[in-house]
Amino acid sequence: MSETNAVVAVYETHAGAEEAIKELQRSGIDLRTLSIIGKDTHTDEHVVGYYNAGDRMKYWGKAGAFWGGLWGLLFGSAFFAIPGIGPVLVAGPVVAWIVGALEGAAVVGGLSAVGAGLYSMGIPKDSVLQYELALKTDHFLLMVHGTAKEVAAARGIIASTRPFNLTVHAPQVAAAV
Repeated sequence: MSETNAVVAVYETHAGAEEAIKELQRSGIDLRTLSIIGKDTHTDEHVVGYYNAGDRMKYWGKAGAFWGGLWGLLFGSAFFAIPGIGPVLVAGPVVAWIVGALEGAAVVGGLSAVGAGLYSMGIPKDSVLQYELALKTDHFLLMVHGTAKEVAAARGIIASTRPFNLTVHAPQVAAAV
């Protein structure tokens, strides 16, 4: 398990997550520290596609403007088909954590690949299970990673956007004996 400071917000809609990203950007938060995870389950009436265009991934579908805009702003992007969750779109540094968990066979008992990536960042397993449930129920996870000061600043900004849930995760300091 790593020791990463992070604030994780759960949004019921991509519009809520998008509003938070815009507020973070306006406030000067480094967008390279942001990650977002979500699904677009409303594909039955729309053609959906994912493709590379040079160094950027493109999304074609109902929420194409949302994902396409994020992939242009955030560092890294990926599409995963996660058993038990379904098709998941990911942008930001959390992509590397998920891939690292998959490559290192660090999938923790009872967690999906996304959950293993979050757990390897230092997010407690009980919180990871809540985040996996949020993804299964079509919510969006927005994360900001960084120093304790950066995460605290981001938390204040995110709180003003009224997420469904908001939690700060910090490394646990061992008690001195």
